Amino acid sequence: MKIHEFQAKELLRRFGVSTPNGRECTTPEEAEAAHTALGTPVTVVKAQIHAGGRGKGGGVKVVKSAAEARAAAAGMLGKALITPQTGPAGQVVRRIWVEEGSDIASELYVGIAIDRETQLPVLMASSEGGMDIEEVAAKTPEKILKVGFSPATGLAEADAKRLAEGIGLTGKSTAQGVAFMLALTKAYCELDCSLAEINPLVTTKAGDVLALDAKINFDSNGLFRHPELEELRDLHEEDPKEIEASKFDLSYIALDGNIGCMVNGAGLAMATMDVIKLHGGDPANFLDVGGGATKENVKAAFKILLSDENVKGVLVNIFGGIMRCDVIAEGICAAVKEVDLSVPLVVRLEGTNVEKGKQILDSSGLPLITASDLDDAAEKVCRAVTA
Repeated sequence: MKIHEFQAKELLRRFGVSTPNGRECTTPEEAEAAHTALGTPVTVVKAQIHAGGRGKGGGVKVVKSAAEARAAAAGMLGKALITPQTGPAGQVVRRIWVEEGSDIASELYVGIAIDRETQLPVLMASSEGGMDIEEVAAKTPEKILKVGFSPATGLAEADAKRLAEGIGLTGKSTAQGVAFMLALTKAYCELDCSLAEINPLVTTKAGDVLALDAKINFDSNGLFRHPELEELRDLHEEDPKEIEASKFDLSYIALDGNIGCMVNGAGLAMATMDVIKLHGGDPANFLDVGGGATKENVKAAFKILLSDENVKGVLVNIFGGIMRCDVIAEGICAAVKEVDLSVPLVVRLEGTNVEKGKQILDSSGLPLITASDLDDAAEKVCRAVTA
């Protein structure tokens, strides 16, 4: 689950992470009042969407008066902001954050993510703040310092000091940088985050260290421990199909292709998408119904697939272990009968009760294509969508 910048900063402040003061606004009038209330000669008006690169798309404006704040807000609110991460359609701005200006001396980077090799969170720090960290990693990887730490014991102060000094902090800023990193790692662990990124982390000319931006993603599997975080979810920022899928405990991610995929198991989903690509097709989604889906779940999954106007064909690839093939078949038949199926449907079943499942499909009288294995299924659906 993702949250907005202003929400991330509010959470981080509770753990002692230093951030500039600001106000959330939803109207130009509120932005005008916020500039006045903050009492600084310069404020920054920032669009709040779940995508990076806002500055490149015109979603970050430095203003020097209440009138300018109002005008900047009016130019953002209710309009689609296009950034390198939103795609060509952009994302509609419904909230902005008006923040006091900072007297910036340097821009740095600090972030935490999971290292899959060590199976530990890793704190990354770089002197190259304000840039895409992926670009820094590709061109100058030596400028990214890293240290892993255990969630049970937290980040060692000595490691925090090494990274703080390694990215150029000195004097007063070093002590503040160490405290900042310790607070950030504490928040990361206690809130069950999957990502915590501060870019840029800035030092001011007075030597203070501040989070000028903040991005936090949460591990959805840990949200049951934090019911209060669910209130921060902004459904406007999510794909409606993904929202609907979550109601039925389905894992759904929209992609850019035209072949809808319904499978059970993440590994099988990845393999199915790979084989579709191998046969010249493009997956329209990742949809995993899980190992214990019911007939109703399968029916919901099928409807979600067909709600995507880009889908020109559907491939159902189920291996029945815990999941029974006859349950899948009944769900497919029920869904097809309820919707206007206007695209080719290819079904491949294998595993528990497979013969019973195939019998249900064969006797349904529905316009579907059966397949003997994954290669056969992928070839048939790719051929069907290009026919």
